[in-house]
Amino acid sequence: MTDLGDAPVGNATRSRARGVPRQRHTSGPATSGSATSGHAPSRSAPSRTGSRARPKVGAGRRARPVGRGRRILRTAAMSLSVLVLATAGVGWWFYEHLNGNLHSVPLTDGSGDSAGKEKADAFGRTPINLLVVGSDGRTNASDCKLGGGCSRTGVQSGSNADVEMVMHISADRSNATVMSIPRDTVTTVPACKDSETGVSTNGYTGMVNSALQYGPACQVATVHRLTGIPIDHFVKLDFSGVVKMSDAVGGVSACVDKDVYDTYSHLKLARGTHTLKGVAALEFVRSRHGFGDGSDLGRTYSQHLFLSSMIRKFKSAGTLTDPTAVYRLADAATKALTVDTGLGSIRKLIGLAADVDKVPAKRITFTTMQTAPDPGDSNRLVPAATAQSLFATIANDQSLTNSSGKKTAAASATAKAPASASAVPAAQIAVTVENGTTVTGRASAVATALLDKGFSSGTTTGNAAGTTSTTTLTYGSGHKAEAQTAAKALGLPSSHLKQSDATGTGLTLVIGTDWTSGTAYPAPAAPADTRTATADAHAETADQSKTCAKVSPYKTVSLDGVAMTPTQAYRAATGTKDSAP
Repeated sequence: MTDLGDAPVGNATRSRARGVPRQRHTSGPATSGSATSGHAPSRSAPSRTGSRARPKVGAGRRARPVGRGRRILRTAAMSLSVLVLATAGVGWWFYEHLNGNLHSVPLTDGSGDSAGKEKADAFGRTPINLLVVGSDGRTNASDCKLGGGCSRTGVQSGSNADVEMVMHISADRSNATVMSIPRDTVTTVPACKDSETGVSTNGYTGMVNSALQYGPACQVATVHRLTGIPIDHFVKLDFSGVVKMSDAVGGVSACVDKDVYDTYSHLKLARGTHTLKGVAALEFVRSRHGFGDGSDLGRTYSQHLFLSSMIRKFKSAGTLTDPTAVYRLADAATKALTVDTGLGSIRKLIGLAADVDKVPAKRITFTTMQTAPDPGDSNRLVPAATAQSLFATIANDQSLTNSSGKKTAAASATAKAPASASAVPAAQIAVTVENGTTVTGRASAVATALLDKGFSSGTTTGNAAGTTSTTTLTYGSGHKAEAQTAAKALGLPSSHLKQSDATGTGLTLVIGTDWTSGTAYPAPAAPADTRTATADAHAETADQSKTCAKVSPYKTVSLDGVAMTPTQAYRAATGTKDSAP
């Protein structure tokens, strides 16, 4: 067995041929010693001393000064250098400006493993779980104006997490799940302390959203304790942040299935689709009396529609390719967000955004944690027994959609078995194993495993032409049965087998970055059984652009002291301007 270095791709040694030096060709006039044919110009070449010849009296065209071209080049080079430095300076200022906008605090308060730890998949990759928090705090004049309620108390110091979503991005970045936790859920808040204010609690039983009063780290610890899902990062957004973000993207499209007027959040929209900007966007995501049954559950559904629309807007061609739009969005986002220290730089936020952007909209599932009425208080909720399956699905990095974006059925329905065995003995099969990863020795390790399983001593190793993301076993015409035997020995699914266009070729295994360790191809995590994970839960994917928010049919609002449905209130409030045209 030969091994051509089996080094990581990109580090392979390249030999350089030595021999006849390359001829240098010039565009200037030929000299007497040149190898060119034809007639040389009658004028002699200018002197290399840099002196400038005085033209003869009565001579024809005046010779162009030699130094002029060089001065032009020097001037151009200096101008280009100034331009590069100016551009770099603006870029550096922009980078520092955005970093300066960010406010970051620790993910935990240092008391034990309060956020949990992710489990790596078979390829060593880990998922990302991000806790998104929408604060109801009136901690500044702007939020007081937007949220109201400060007329008697003035600017307040505490806040509750009226919006809580766990955003799970899978380890392979192929799918994502966003799970809302209704704010009315009663749970155990553990002992924790706010690292900025010093406010602390010894722990209590109360509404899940109240944990934010003791700092974001306490909210993280509470959600982790409730769900068992590790939390890697958090982002917190306040009232003014929602306004800034919706304006920065040029508005978010949202549809309502009936006329609606929520007299509490002040959302007033006619039936149909609207572009929500600024305050209108805030009114929409805050409305809990306008949708569903008037509880916080209905609000989570409309928030999912809003965020799905925003994701589609982010992914649209015109948003992230327009430098002005990108700057406006980045500036608004960094001013609006409080993040954990692990996300406390533009570079890290860009990395997170890139991970989210990898996931197709059809594979981003929005759902709401299953709940039941609290036996001790009909106005409160507790997690339903079925919620444990949803928690486990997220914690175990299982997708709620398959590759087509449709909800999965039982795990066994979508898992592909390795290729079936053939009648060709392993001893008659030689495999060329190539390393297409950045890990040294991968080809040798896998080839040795094949030899140990009785494959032909003609098995060889080497480096692939470049890094590849997917492991493939290519076989020539008439060698399919041999490929099936090798695939079974390695645990490689049949979907990784490819027939070569060339005739008479044998088997070539190119190891991709989806297999960076071990000698058996890792079995993929089985998709979740969606029927169990989302039983009794609202769930939809982010690509559903034609879905409208369901306006509440109940008398959840009041106008002039009279209880009404949101649609009745819309028709009665003729003097109130709509939130958006």
